[in-house]
Amino acid sequence: MRIFLWLLTLVATAIGLALVARFNAGNVVLFYPPYRVDLSLNFFLLLAVILFFVLYVALNAISSTREMPARVAAYRRGRREREGTQALRDALKALFEGRFGQSEKAARRAADSPENAGLSALIAARAAHSMRQSARRDMWLTATEADNSLRTARLMTTIELMVDERRPELALAAVQELNASGTRHIHALRLALKANQRAKHWPEVLRLVRSLDKHNALHPALSSRLRELAYEDLLRDRTHDAESLRRVWAGIPSDDRVKPFVAAHAANAFNVRGLHDDARTVVEKALAAEWDERLVRAYRDSAAEEGSPTLLAQIEHCEQWSRERPNDAELALTLGGLCLKQKLWGKAQRHLEQALSDATEPRTVREAHLKLAQLHEALGQTEQATAHFRRCALATVL
Repeated sequence: MRIFLWLLTLVATAIGLALVARFNAGNVVLFYPPYRVDLSLNFFLLLAVILFFVLYVALNAISSTREMPARVAAYRRGRREREGTQALRDALKALFEGRFGQSEKAARRAADSPENAGLSALIAARAAHSMRQSARRDMWLTATEADNSLRTARLMTTIELMVDERRPELALAAVQELNASGTRHIHALRLALKANQRAKHWPEVLRLVRSLDKHNALHPALSSRLRELAYEDLLRDRTHDAESLRRVWAGIPSDDRVKPFVAAHAANAFNVRGLHDDARTVVEKALAAEWDERLVRAYRDSAAEEGSPTLLAQIEHCEQWSRERPNDAELALTLGGLCLKQKLWGKAQRHLEQALSDATEPRTVREAHLKLAQLHEALGQTEQATAHFRRCALATVL
């Protein structure tokens, strides 16, 4: 329909011009002495229209000719950008496919485009790292230092790659530089946590775990395990004296102090330094919250001096617990050991034999035989003592 209307308009215009030209008797005279040119008005108008189109085409051709170098440069620039973008896509695709050599080659092609140079270098660095080409990886990372817009991306990549390569010192240096810029998003905290864990900077690990827990950014099981590892390392540090160990223990949150793993390590650390009162306090509070055999063993190691009221109080605690757990071999062994130290021979023998009958672990069996041997030896029962010493030795070998 539109084409029909255009044809109709064109025909009507042609007819109108023909009619006007037929009844137009005017003429145009051009004087250029000594010449004179007579033209009909219709022909003059036709020549004017033709001249206009000729001038228009000529001027347009001149303008296009002058703009040709810029257009050629723009075309070439656009083609390079298209090729660079395609190479960048190829590099990413190859990286995700695990074809790291192809990814690095494509990234090198994409780096020819200034707009893609920085991102291409980061992709190439990851590809080179995956091929264990540390020198090329560092070269690509260095190439991105001039681009300030990629500073955070470069530092995050550096942290991740250094942690993966088990070079926590370099990772922590990048973390420090990243923190100086005020960047503290969740992934950066996770990477910093892993770097500090590899470097065994446990106080910083605890700080980062608490920070990530506030954002629910760690699985509870992982958070608990990291706390346990940190507390274990802090508590078993042999450079601690009594006061420094107490300060470390005081710095642990109260909810974590009653966890069996943490409390057992703390009690063992106190026992090693002869701080048995502190160890007993730790174990008693932890056992009130949750029963655990590791705590019972630590309680046995924290026995007070013979004849002291504290030792009698320990025996009373164990007797109270044994009424609630009559078949607990570790508890029976602990109670028997405390009674043995207090020279309550009958009770000691009864509880140690109970521990021996209920025990399933070789460690418990061995220790029960040893204490029974010591008991019989103290009573002058040489044959029984020798028999238990022999069984203790056999349990040790087995």
